[in-house]
Amino acid sequence: MAHKRFVIAAAVVILFSMLLSINAGAAGTPPASTYSGDFWSRSTLTGDWGGARNDLAKKGITFDLSLIQIYQGVVDGGKKEAWEYGGRGDLNIHADTGKLGLWPGGFFAVEVEGNYNNSANRYPGAVMPVNLSQMFPRPADDNLNVPAFNFTQFLSPYFGVMFGKFATLTSNAGDMNEFAHGKGDTQFMNMAFNLNPVVATTVPYSALGAGAMVLPTKDPREAIISFMVMQTNGRSSVTGFSDLNQNLMTFVGEGRVRTNFFGLTGHQVLGAAYSNKEYGSIDQNARVIVESGEIEKEKGSWNIHYNFDQYLYEPKKGSGQGIGIFGRFGVSDGNPNFMQYFYSIGVGGKGIIPGRPLDQFGIGYYYLDIHSPTFTGPLATRSFLRDEYGFEAYYNIALTPWMKLTPDIQVIRPSQKNAVSVANGGLHTVSTKSIDTVTVLGLRLQMIF
Repeated sequence: MAHKRFVIAAAVVILFSMLLSINAGAAGTPPASTYSGDFWSRSTLTGDWGGARNDLAKKGITFDLSLIQIYQGVVDGGKKEAWEYGGRGDLNIHADTGKLGLWPGGFFAVEVEGNYNNSANRYPGAVMPVNLSQMFPRPADDNLNVPAFNFTQFLSPYFGVMFGKFATLTSNAGDMNEFAHGKGDTQFMNMAFNLNPVVATTVPYSALGAGAMVLPTKDPREAIISFMVMQTNGRSSVTGFSDLNQNLMTFVGEGRVRTNFFGLTGHQVLGAAYSNKEYGSIDQNARVIVESGEIEKEKGSWNIHYNFDQYLYEPKKGSGQGIGIFGRFGVSDGNPNFMQYFYSIGVGGKGIIPGRPLDQFGIGYYYLDIHSPTFTGPLATRSFLRDEYGFEAYYNIALTPWMKLTPDIQVIRPSQKNAVSVANGGLHTVSTKSIDTVTVLGLRLQMIF
């Protein structure tokens, strides 16, 4: 039954999205090379600010502001059938010291981010959030934070150093992939297709850190190797300086190289992370949790991640248009990281419909191997987690270069087998509700100001 749902879901979303893209109007114009242009063709809604925005960009200062709005709901299965509306605003400010006439090779970056209202993430019963965008800068909380303020200085064309507070999941940062990457704002909505989840335990989203990068060919688009040391317990809501004396560190290394298989563009990424933090082990005695509130601890956690993307059809090399495949694979220690193995694979495309160079689509499948907690006492035979797998398909309709509408569908066999409620009034009691395969529909609107 679940496999039939996957097939039907794929057919519906592709047909529906293709019809919408054919009938959507003014998206045939390519993005403007500057902020200038008429209302329908320029790259941003607010344009060039009377020429001031272009002048600032020439001097190395840019402002990139976007708003993501998502209406999404569980229409079948899961813990609860319900719809939610929420959004996230994101402002990125960059300054190039060379273009400012100060000194060469210096780059400042600041990010301000906030979300509002709610998401449907709590309804499916899945480990992977179906709306990744609403997880930033912090999940389940209306807030405005500064997840990044950092400085990078290149000491030569081949080597640079960086320090400050970093947001580890940006458009050009860790675990980058041509067809499946981001914060759920431009491509897939599910976390499983935007980053490798086995990394999430050890690598915080926003934290103080320092590191170095090597550019073997001078061009970061060809190859880049980076290494960072970060504060493991970093959060976007605090600066992090007050916690530095705890010496809880995450060490991350990653390399990305552009390939030329079959004369077509592709990329290979390999990375690893380790944290010396003491984590709560998920494979532990439930009686300890229920009776004393204490959680068994495990020192340190490691993981290895890999991803690739490869164009199979590329009408013009390096144009960023065509059809290709992508995949991610990850492995962790399995304890304390309860996500031991992970993989995702899929197909993505950009600008393949004539006259619609900005449209995108993606179809993907993921599988997550999960270690369920081990209970004792009255719950000894109960296992409330299982392996999780899911499917997602989306079509990104460029109504204009600065406004994109995305219908999305996800079908997931969630990790939770039952909705479990445990009470402790001297005796253990448990109530359960079976959680079936869940179908999630969503509509996303991205606006770039």
